[in-house]
Amino acid sequence: MSDLIAKTAIDRRLADIITPVIEGLGFELVRVRLMGGRTRVLQIMADRPDGGIGVDECGDISTAVSAVLDVEDPVEENYILEVSSPGIDRPLTRLKDFEMWKGWEARVETTELIDGRRRFKGALAGVEGDEVLITIEEAGEELTIGLKFDWLSDAKLILTDELISEMLRQKKVAEPAEGEFDEIEEIDGDEDEEPSPETKH
Repeated sequence: MSDLIAKTAIDRRLADIITPVIEGLGFELVRVRLMGGRTRVLQIMADRPDGGIGVDECGDISTAVSAVLDVEDPVEENYILEVSSPGIDRPLTRLKDFEMWKGWEARVETTELIDGRRRFKGALAGVEGDEVLITIEEAGEELTIGLKFDWLSDAKLILTDELISEMLRQKKVAEPAEGEFDEIEEIDGDEDEEPSPETKH
């Protein structure tokens, strides 16, 4: 289990419980975080193996995960369960994410200092073995470096106009062509990110 998917001991325990449920529905766990506050929030991000998840599917995951968490009861305090898609500027938590989003800009952080720095920003250049390749600008020149996946503490895509355009293009490809329906139902709200179905526990 990658630390990027589940950072803390309780996150890892939760991931062990919910991963089989999510995979059983045909999805993959992208990230799980139990966050503090007056009311704790258990945030689960899931996606299809090849990308793309809808609101109804997040609802299905929420229902299934709630049932197993009620039995296992790993969190003593009350909490709210939120299930969502990874969003446009998604976190990169699995080695395959860095290959899937090759060519797109990302911000990567490491646990230890690498050549005097922890933060790297640049275009993803895929993976090589257990290393994530990223092309950064160094002294006015482009340089592709390799960072071991185990060194990473955080990584996410950078929200750019190009990335938004690509996401909208992918969404249009998945939608039916104009004229295939007599009526089009309009839904208010921001459609770029899927809302999170919430369940209280």
